[in-house]
Amino acid sequence: MISLLRKTIRFYVDGFRAMTLGRTLWMIILLKLFVLFGVLRLFFLPDPLAGRSPAQRAESVRENLLPEP
Repeated sequence: MISLLRKTIRFYVDGFRAMTLGRTLWMIILLKLFVLFGVLRLFFLPDPLAGRSPAQRAESVRENLLPEP
């Protein structure tokens, strides 16, 4: 099992080491993911519960989850 794991890891490490254009493409992909999930999240997905006490958070969640009678 360990031998198979080592062979698999070595296969991918050697493959990434031999890349030339692929490295650039992977860097672009990683940069794009960082921008999408890191930067845009700050602007478009604010935390509506920030700055509230635990009791206020619980009440806010309860109000939004439970239907009104």
